[in-house]
Amino acid sequence: MDISLNGRIALITGASSGFGAHFARLLVREGARVVIGARRVDRIAALAEELGDAALAVAMDVNDEASIIAAYDAAEAKFGTVDTVIANAGIAAPGRSTDLPASEIAAVVGTNFTGLYLTAREGAKRMIAAGFKDSERGRIVLIGSITAELTGQGETAYAAIKAGVAHLGRQFAREWVRQGINVNTIQPGYVQTEIQGDWFDTPGGQAHLKSFHRRRLTPIEALDAPLVFLCSDASRHVTGATITVDDGQVL
Repeated sequence: MDISLNGRIALITGASSGFGAHFARLLVREGARVVIGARRVDRIAALAEELGDAALAVAMDVNDEASIIAAYDAAEAKFGTVDTVIANAGIAAPGRSTDLPASEIAAVVGTNFTGLYLTAREGAKRMIAAGFKDSERGRIVLIGSITAELTGQGETAYAAIKAGVAHLGRQFAREWVRQGINVNTIQPGYVQTEIQGDWFDTPGGQAHLKSFHRRRLTPIEALDAPLVFLCSDASRHVTGATITVDDGQVL
């Protein structure tokens, strides 16, 4: 089975660190050209320099629709129509629901849901306009979280929004199923990235880690195979799926 990404043009949000930066490196290794978007332009500029001619860094704030549109415009000017979108940008707002300020709730909703919605929608608009109905080449991958399947303390807003992301993926998949666009969601387990901070170095974090059946974090590389598959032509018949990659943490 050929799951090469040769010839694909991907836009990745939240690419300045964590999953986004890792995915950019992965997709370039697999043959894609990537447009890496984030607010921290110094970081994505350094990443684009590392990746060479296959990468374009664009300043992008998913809370600003004009910024999203400008990023797609830049992608088209450099590489052509984006056929692969990885909507990854996200922020956390830890704290008990009774303590979380309204401004932080709004920020999580804006970045993790509305921004993701607008990113996927703009990509779909352009794929439809480019005639992807015939080629069935469109791929959109939403990055969710296993917190969508859990209850607990300290992540209420984040977890509820990630549950919404999983259903949004199904809604998009249904709406665009005849437009040649596949939409799927990956729900990673707990991975050591910048968004986790030093939580797993604290006594509470160590107790959390020991609650997992395998007593370990999910390695970020565990996401590589499912992501490449969902971005490739081999996933032509997979849409509306939610794939959990968590090393059994949610069991």
